Amino acid sequence: MRLLPVVAVVLIGWGGLHHWRHRDVIQPPGVLAPDAPHQVNLTDGASLQRDGMALATRAYIDLTARVLSREDYTWDAGAKLAPTDLALGWGRMSDSAVLASFDISQSGRFFYWRTKTWPIPRNEVELSTANVHMIPADAGVRGALKRVRKGQLVHIEGFLVDASGPNGWRWKTSMTRGDTGAGACELVYVESVQVVD
Repeated sequence: MRLLPVVAVVLIGWGGLHHWRHRDVIQPPGVLAPDAPHQVNLTDGASLQRDGMALATRAYIDLTARVLSREDYTWDAGAKLAPTDLALGWGRMSDSAVLASFDISQSGRFFYWRTKTWPIPRNEVELSTANVHMIPADAGVRGALKRVRKGQLVHIEGFLVDASGPNGWRWKTSMTRGDTGAGACELVYVESVQVVD
């Protein structure tokens, strides 16, 4: 019976530490990431292997964006390959004054947003955001992704990829920022992720 209070204290302490490490970063008003992602489509991309999956590179991508939300996954089919999703925003969707009008969340590998006031047009919101499934290239990138916090400005370099695995399992990347709904997320093999001061 004496073990229960100790376990409770440990769990509360772990939860508090996890919350503190992932606390939101508050940014001042103003556009922090003015440019859309830079993408170079590949006609003959390389084939990579990661965690028993084959990755076909479709495009090189280089972007600086604000983290609108993050969600970690442990149990779904893609969790081993891409343990973290980042919802990212650029242009006016990196501006705290605009974001104050939005409720943003992630669940089930999707990114959701709502607003009642429409500070910018819907089409601009859709063109200036993305839900990105992050495949870390190595342990260093995996560690850096674990430290990324909502509100931070990040610079990411890597490749848009299509993944395939045993028994016909497939996970395809979006190739454009203008799509929405199922299949609109980017699947990125991340070679570098850095927090921008």
